[in-house]
Amino acid sequence: MTDIQESGPELTIRKWHTIIEEVHTTEIGRLADDTPLVKLVIAATILNPYAGQFGTDLSAAVGASHALGQAFASRLIEAAGKRGIMSYGKACIVGERGEYEHGNAFLTTAFADPIRAAIGGGKAWIPSTGKRGGLGTIIDVPLANKDALYVRAFYDTVTASFGDAPNSDEIVVILAAATRGRLKARLGGLQHGDIKGEDGLV
Repeated sequence: MTDIQESGPELTIRKWHTIIEEVHTTEIGRLADDTPLVKLVIAATILNPYAGQFGTDLSAAVGASHALGQAFASRLIEAAGKRGIMSYGKACIVGERGEYEHGNAFLTTAFADPIRAAIGGGKAWIPSTGKRGGLGTIIDVPLANKDALYVRAFYDTVTASFGDAPNSDEIVVILAAATRGRLKARLGGLQHGDIKGEDGLV
């Protein structure tokens, strides 16, 4: 997988962020059933090409997001190491001179498909959220099973913030992933082992 050229007429990346969280017990101290839960966040702080203006055509951001997705996929696989990715989510934080729609333009299928290809499977849609905010804005990124949305044990979030980002003319594009479902999940319903078929349904 190739990385993205980090500057150009449509896309300038100021910095990359990688956060790894490894969870060994539940909130009340019960040891993990099987392996620990590892949550990963990959994010890029990008100059918003639409900051301070309204435009009906956001195709430049959508077009650039395919290469961006390839770069995210490469960094996610590197951060995960030998761990498999079982769930995912995406988000954006848009600086105050931009619109939420500007951030969403970087999170379409063009962005997501290289990530699905890299982790294998990825039959389910990727849950998404976003907001406008300033430096250090905190965001909760939703997680769900990569192959079937309705696997209850995988409903989760990752909380992240990025220090000096976003500036007013920037967007933080965020990908979150996890190596398993919640520790000690016990609410029943569809299990990951029940998933089969092209559409991720039983």
